[in-house]
Amino acid sequence: MKIRIKGDSLRYRLTRSEVMHFAQEGYLEDTTDFGSSRLTYSLQKIIGGSLSAAFENNNITLYMPGWMLDEWTTTERVGFDNKEDGLYLLIEKDFMCLDNVAEDQSDNYPNPLAISN
Repeated sequence: MKIRIKGDSLRYRLTRSEVMHFAQEGYLEDTTDFGSSRLTYSLQKIIGGSLSAAFENNNITLYMPGWMLDEWTTTERVGFDNKEDGLYLLIEKDFMCLDNVAEDQSDNYPNPLAISN
């Protein structure tokens, strides 16, 4: 799971296996260690509501309603977004890059902009 924070926007990108895990478990998290501190970023399924977020105890949690998760995992839908109290939230499937990159992308979704030969 990747996060991107820029100003008042927060974006989560998930690989195929992460989307499947989240669909099955309703929860997914990862961490980044900063020596004496740790940042945890998580995704949690909720009943009702809208895409929302919270930051508590060095944990960024993005809350995703179950109906969104169902649509996200059973259709070609790329993601969902919401603006809440001035914070723009986006969750999306992670596509393979069109450029050559060093990171492993074998679990990413095929990029719809890639030209098939």
